[in-house]
Amino acid sequence: MTHDPAVLRYTAFSSRPEGGNPAGVVLDATGLPDEAMQRIAADVGYSETAFLTPTGTTGRYAVRYFSPLAEVPFCGHATIAASVALAVEARVGPGELTFLTPVGEVPVTVRAGEDGGLLATLSSVEAHQEPIASDDLAEALAALDWPAADLDPALPPRIAFAGARHLVLAAADRERLAALDYDFDRLAALMLRLDLTTLQLVWRESPTVFHVRDPFPVGGVVEDPATGAAAAAFGGYLRDLGFVPPAAVLTLHQGHDLGRPALLKVELRLGDPRVHVTGAAVRIPDAAPEETEG
Repeated sequence: MTHDPAVLRYTAFSSRPEGGNPAGVVLDATGLPDEAMQRIAADVGYSETAFLTPTGTTGRYAVRYFSPLAEVPFCGHATIAASVALAVEARVGPGELTFLTPVGEVPVTVRAGEDGGLLATLSSVEAHQEPIASDDLAEALAALDWPAADLDPALPPRIAFAGARHLVLAAADRERLAALDYDFDRLAALMLRLDLTTLQLVWRESPTVFHVRDPFPVGGVVEDPATGAAAAAFGGYLRDLGFVPPAAVLTLHQGHDLGRPALLKVELRLGDPRVHVTGAAVRIPDAAPEETEG
């Protein structure tokens, strides 16, 4: 009888265990078959679990991400969680890492924060965005039960990418964003057809401060409390469409409507096609590494 590897539980984009987005982390998934990774992710039940495989080169890890229902190409919050878990649990400490993800190399920097905790900054693959067909937009709004008049006309709907595809929809006011009650199956069907990972629903508080929510029905999760991949895609969207300067720092607030507040910092650097997303991560107490028989 074999045993599954230990699963660590960390929350990302918060310095408090009750905030942010929880992720499972397997620090050494060497030889673990796909079906085992999928089963472990389903058992953990978080929006994603990251499975790391050391490459033999210091600081370089192959990484795969599984939601409870399927593998996803890239996950920001699980990357932040795994990076801090490496620093703490594997005693790697602060420094430079490279994650070899299914969408390409993602550099990560881990450093000490002002409060004494650890922060991680991921650098996404090159970001881009594309229009969404009018019929597909209409279906998305119908699934959300959002009238078109409730959208912010200054921020056009787009499909944005920085490792995974996300549909960006901007609400005209905070009340619209807060009132999220959507048709799970209808939205999931549309997202599967368009190869979307989440919807990035946003409300603009100021030119550089946004409140966001991310439905994730294709992963079997009603809503993601903090979504680093979508934050990176959104940063690229704002830059590409000229809503922010080529060099800018953005603040995204997420998870407040779920009671799991999260803070995501998004940095755009002049001449750099990547988007840089920073957040804290901490171990979830009373969640010792799990070992289950398989």
